[in-house]
Amino acid sequence: MLAVLPPVCMSSGDNIMWVDELRYLGVYIVRSRVLKCSLDKAKKSFYRAANSVFGKIGRIASEEVALQIMDSKCIPMLLYGLEACPLSNSTGHC
Repeated sequence: MLAVLPPVCMSSGDNIMWVDELRYLGVYIVRSRVLKCSLDKAKKSFYRAANSVFGKIGRIASEEVALQIMDSKCIPMLLYGLEACPLSNSTGHC
């Protein structure tokens, strides 16, 4: 169980609230005792792009062309920022 912390007070009097997830440069950092990153949004983007590609090309294009399009358009969405966090076996997080 993680402790509930009071908001951080700035010198201007504004408060910064604690959040469960933070997006920084496209990488989602999750609240935890150790550094964890969420891959959920990256996986959603990958599936959205893959479904869009398959919806457009259907069975018209050859397998090689479909794989090349997936490699150039969809895989980068999945791999972006992956090196920012060490990977573990937990589902949806790195």
